[in-house]
Amino acid sequence: MAGWTILIEPRWLAIEYIDLKLPNLPSQWNGRRLVQISDLHVGQVTTSYLQSAMQTVNSLEPDLIAITGDFIDRTGGIGAELESVLSELKPAKLGSVACLGNHDYGLRWSQSNIADRVVDTAREHGIQILRDERLSVDGLEILGLDDYWSPRRNSMAILQSADPNQATICLNHNPDACDRYDWSRFQGAVLSGHTHGGQCKPPFLPPPILPVKNPRYTAGFFDLAPGQQLYISRGVGHTFRVRFNCRPEITVFNLVPA
Repeated sequence: MAGWTILIEPRWLAIEYIDLKLPNLPSQWNGRRLVQISDLHVGQVTTSYLQSAMQTVNSLEPDLIAITGDFIDRTGGIGAELESVLSELKPAKLGSVACLGNHDYGLRWSQSNIADRVVDTAREHGIQILRDERLSVDGLEILGLDDYWSPRRNSMAILQSADPNQATICLNHNPDACDRYDWSRFQGAVLSGHTHGGQCKPPFLPPPILPVKNPRYTAGFFDLAPGQQLYISRGVGHTFRVRFNCRPEITVFNLVPA
């Protein structure tokens, strides 16, 4: 087992550079850079590592930052630790947006007061968390779904309001929501996290443990329907301190028209 254990350090963090093709992309967004980070799990993950990861994001000079949930690990990390990590993240040129994950709702994913504190702390550091809300950023539509396991989700209404003629990115922590909601009006890309890529992936085999019902939702790109794609980040942090054949990641999307 010792050979499988990797103590997570900044040198293991992968930076993935990917072209993200979006239908109806406004011309001003062609070539702009969106950086996705996910699953920080503050309180479980070493603070110095997360601070270094935030500094790496800054060095990438993003036009837009998207954080796809699990800022904290249950109630661990709420307060000073989360403050110390987010204080290292500089606002992106056009803004920083996010959605919540299940861990942001505390124990048994049921403590809305914990989620409210995460939202308030993020706002203090220039991050706007969308909870079944939409936001237009220089002509690019951003939808943010509340966590699929949360006690207050009402995501169907915001998805039904999507305009299929506008370039849209949806922040959605748990990719299982892609199978459970009606996405018929959505055209664009869904950015998710939650799985950590399984954290441990045997060579040539799927991860043995995934926190999703759909076993194909591991990491990377998935086609959902014509004009709809899903990207699942392996995340920056972890819930248990082991990774094998599954490096943590920061994802750098170069936006291009489909």
